[in-house]
Parts: sequence; structure tokens; C-alpha cells
Amino acid sequence: MKKFLPIVLVAVLFAACNKPAGELVGIGSHANFSEANPYGMVYVKQGAFMMGADAQPTIFSVSDRSITVSVDAFWMDETEITNDEYKQFVYWVRDSIARTLLVEAGYDEYGIFTDDYYYEEEGEEMQIPLNWKRPVPWNSKDYDIMDILSQMNYEGENIINPALLRYRYEWINYDQAAMLANRLDITTGKYPPNARVRVDSCWIDENGTICDTTIVRKLTRRRDFISNRIIGIYPDTMMWVRDFQYAYNEPMLKMYFAHPGYAQYPVVGVTWDQAYAFCHWRTHFYNNAHKVTAQDYRLPTEAEWEYAARGGRKMALYPWGGNYVRDNEGCFMANFKPLRGRYTDDTGATTMKVGSFSPNDFGLFDMAGNVSEWTSSAYDASSNSWINDMNPSSQFDAKKRDPSILKRKVIKGGSWKDVAYYLQCGTRTYEYQYESRPYIGFRCVRSYIGERTK
Repeated sequence: MKKFLPIVLVAVLFAACNKPAGELVGIGSHANFSEANPYGMVYVKQGAFMMGADAQPTIFSVSDRSITVSVDAFWMDETEITNDEYKQFVYWVRDSIARTLLVEAGYDEYGIFTDDYYYEEEGEEMQIPLNWKRPVPWNSKDYDIMDILSQMNYEGENIINPALLRYRYEWINYDQAAMLANRLDITTGKYPPNARVRVDSCWIDENGTICDTTIVRKLTRRRDFISNRIIGIYPDTMMWVRDFQYAYNEPMLKMYFAHPGYAQYPVVGVTWDQAYAFCHWRTHFYNNAHKVTAQDYRLPTEAEWEYAARGGRKMALYPWGGNYVRDNEGCFMANFKPLRGRYTDDTGATTMKVGSFSPNDFGLFDMAGNVSEWTSSAYDASSNSWINDMNPSSQFDAKKRDPSILKRKVIKGGSWKDVAYYLQCGTRTYEYQYESRPYIGFRCVRSYIGERTK
């Protein structure tokens, strides 16, 4: 080994001296960076396609107008988010609340205390980071600890109260930052005197109720662009009964999310707001475990979702490329409603395990049927007539007090209760972002960092 050491040192010195002095050579930070494949995600290469309905539109139709667009490369979950994966989010929130309660009660070992976290900014105390290396003592025999953790339970029951599982997150209102009236003057380093921003603000009152409002504040610093939200993240299980009256769906209500037998089924009963919160948490969870941060996890735009569903096929009516919902042997290609009352003809009654059918040419499963999927795009019937042809998106950051019509989000793919029309790649419909349904789930995407030509 000693024989090779001088050779290595000479090679390093030669490489260092090879850069010309006084020339622009860059700082050499991660010069050979290559993004690793995110676990459970599929790479979708950049490309162009015809976005919109494949069938001929009706005369003077605006909503069915097809346009040619291009999208950048991105990563996409190969299946919808499952119950088991969403439970990881639920359990993280549960454990973070438990650790916070213990820290507030004086058990400092469940927090990470440094001098940086003992000051206040404009009356706001900085949050103490939690110590995730120390397990939550759920089975502790210490009566004081048991009494603290019991605050999370139903009264008189040793069961966690789902209503208390709340996630607080912040985001930047880029729509407000992009307004010309809010443009930073780089010569003075200040915003215009009359600059104002419209953001959401959430808090919990003395009764434990989530309160929210939309405020207009004076813009003096970058942090003024930030909204915050506190949202209950447990899926709505009652929608199995509420959405299907005169039907016996109580077994699904009691078991679908809770029972391990449904672990690999797509999570449903999740609102767009909850899916958005999940993406925020997933980004935070990933970046805390890696030295080099990644692009944010997010919901796909309508264009990204449709492009991914087509699997690289230019005029694919369905994700599998054909114009029919059966294969050559007469078997159905997805989980949907083939005929009136005959939900089981495709081997599934309601939802099925993710990946029960073959993937498309990009390697993505269930891009048609099983459950419809949330996108990040706001629904507008005529959006194809005015959206950009490069990475098109009609996103609208609806504030809490905005009217419901501004809170419609595009859903794609069709579900177990839909007819074949809704399985088509170009079909679009919508749901309100605050609604939860037993036939709507979601999957995440992440923008690709690397050569655009890959």
C-alpha cells in the first residue's frame, strides 16, 4: 500500500495544478453530481405530446381542444401512494406530537437544545427540534409519562384520537412574489412602500380548534410571502358510507385504512389539501436524511400526469396504447366499471392492490382505473386555449377564503366506479380540493436534476 501512496499524491497535485491560475474555472462544487434514482419512482424522460381529448371535439368546443406541449423530465411514483405509505406520514405526525408533549412537560431528552433555539423573533418563540433518535415510550410504566401521552387518546380509551393528528407546514406564495407591484428594488434592497401580500394564516385556539384566515400584510421582508396551514391528516373513512347511500360499505369504513390486509391498496379519503401536506412532509423527511437536498416532492401537473400516462405513445387512447379496454384474450386491462352493476368483471369490486395490472411503457402502474388521482392543476374548462406550451400548468393558489369555484382541482385516470371514458389519457374532470372520496388517491412527482437531453 505504501508503494502506491506517492503515486496517488502526485496524481492529485497534477490534477490541482492542471487548472490555469487566474482563470474562470468554477468552484468545483459537486462538479460530477448525478442524481440517484428515488426509491419507488420511475424516470419519465422529457418530451412533447398532444395534450387533450383524443376523440374529435364537438363543434365550437373549447374544453376539448387539443394542443401540442412539451414537458421536462421528472420522477414519478410507480404506483399510487398506498395505505402503508400514508401510514408512515400519520405515524410520524403522531410521534412528533408525542415528543413535543414530552418536551413541554420537561423531558428534555426528547428535544435537541442549542443556544440558537432560545430566542424569540417578533414575539414568536422558535420551535425546538425533536430528538428522533429516542423512541417514544408508548409502553412506559412511568405514570407521569403515561399521563402525558394519554392526552392524545380518546377520553377513557387507549386509542389515539385521529382528530388530534395535525400537521403544520409553510409554503411560499410565489403568485404573490411574482406580482410586479411586489418586485424587490435591487438598488435599495427594499420592496415598494405600498407592496402588500395576501396569505393564509392558521393557529389553534384555547379550545384546541384549528382557526384560519386570509390576511393582507405589508411586504417588508421575504418571510412575508409565507403562508402557513394546520391540517388534520387522518383519512376520512366515513366517505365509504356517505358517498354510497343504500349500500352496505361498513366493512370498508372500519377496515380499509386500519387493517394490514389493505396495506398495499391505494390510500383514499384524502383531500387535495392532505395530499399537498403529504408532499411537503415527504420533502422534509427526505432532506433531513440526505446531505444534498432534492427537488420538492409534489403533485403532478395535469400535463405531466397525462404525458406519463401515455407512456411515450403519441396518440394513446389508454395507457396501454390500444383503443380498447380488453386485451387479445378478452381480459380487461384495468379496474373500472365495465358494465352496469358488473364491477367484478375485471376481477375487482372496489379498489384493488396497486400494480394488479401491467404497467405502461414508462413502467407506471394503474394510470387508468383503480382510483382517480389528484393533480396540482386548477380546473378551468378552457385552460388549453391559454396555458403555455412548455411545462403547461394552470395552478392557482386558492386562499382559504376564496370561493369554491377557485378550489377545483383536475383529477385524472378514472376509478373503480367509473366507466371506460374516464380511463382515457386525455379525459379530464375535477373535484374540490377540500373534498375526500373513496375513489380518489394520488401519487407524487419530483422534478429531475440533470441534463435536459437525457
